Amino acid sequence: MDRHKEKQAEKKIKTASSSKGSRKKAGLIVGGGGFIGGSLMHYFKTMQGDAFEVLAPNSKRLSLREPGDIKSYLRIYRPDFIINCAISPLDSGPQLSYQINYLGSINLAKASMALGIPYIHFSSAALLPMGDNVTENDHLPLSTDLHFYPRSKLMAEMTLNHLHENHGLDCTIIRLGVVYGKHDHKIQGFQRLLFSIASQSMMFLLTRPGIRHSYTNTDRIPFFVHHVLRHRSEFSGQTYHFVDQEPVELGGLILAIKEHLQVNTPKQLYVPYPFARLGRSSLKVILRLLRPLGFDGRLPQELMFLDKFYQSQILSVDKLKRSTFGITDGGSCVFTELHDIINYYISRWQLLNLIPLVKKDLLQTSPGTNAFQNNPEDLLSGLHDGKHEYLSDYDSLNR
Repeated sequence: MDRHKEKQAEKKIKTASSSKGSRKKAGLIVGGGGFIGGSLMHYFKTMQGDAFEVLAPNSKRLSLREPGDIKSYLRIYRPDFIINCAISPLDSGPQLSYQINYLGSINLAKASMALGIPYIHFSSAALLPMGDNVTENDHLPLSTDLHFYPRSKLMAEMTLNHLHENHGLDCTIIRLGVVYGKHDHKIQGFQRLLFSIASQSMMFLLTRPGIRHSYTNTDRIPFFVHHVLRHRSEFSGQTYHFVDQEPVELGGLILAIKEHLQVNTPKQLYVPYPFARLGRSSLKVILRLLRPLGFDGRLPQELMFLDKFYQSQILSVDKLKRSTFGITDGGSCVFTELHDIINYYISRWQLLNLIPLVKKDLLQTSPGTNAFQNNPEDLLSGLHDGKHEYLSDYDSLNR
């Protein structure tokens, strides 16, 4: 949300909070600039604009690392619900993981308790064990062996459950699998996999045959959140896995993307886990040795979960099936959405020159682009002389 629109929304929410008879519900989405938060913002603004007015302040206006920010913001804009989609980067150190994923989440929950409003908290499958039919009651043991990211997410869930059971917090926890969809400009998660294949940097398959994971369609999340907000008595104090009904085989997905892009790699050769782990360790050493020479590079954040590429993790959806929301994917999965997702990201990455040219038909060139690339002097001369009408006419502003 741009700053002007955010100010308008804030003004409306402030007015609504002081007007008892206001028809619209006011909501606060923390992390609205991210993949999940952006999808929620789009839904509530476009599809539910007559019923909801939502805010998504950036971290400069409301930082989860500053409890004072939360207090001062909520004193002015008193929402009817809070949704927390904010997370620290996967490879964050202990302080950032603890401050954002744990302290920030719990401070928002305590603020929700003080205001007497629902709190929707997004969590992750990273805190769950591997295996088939993993239920909402399952989680990894809390220990120093856990990476900081899943450790902080697990602690947040434990404290939210404690606050619900002992202090009456009206909270719903939504755990997601591997999230896929469009309109995320960060290269992470599913997009990292797609980028590795499109950039032809993945030479072989970093997994084993038959390894499957649960995936979440970002376009379906807002409908579930809306339903959860409307049925608080059913969903309050509950944790739900929100994933597609059918899991996805990682090797099959990689090969499907390769076929769609018509690239030569990765080869259909599965890399054994010990070799994959050795390769990751070797890359870490190489990058460390290059730093004194002025080269700065980092491994993809997802490689911290390399072991999960070699183990299945299938989240149970039985509890979701039994709920009043049920299963509404209609058979859709990452494979049915693959064509649109690939076209969206490949087009964007090609225009940004992040990957080699993969699909020419996805290059959308504006008038003059070819001349800009091949004859910049002639293009500039023609623009100055009025020969090319590539620039818009603004004379009407004087009328």
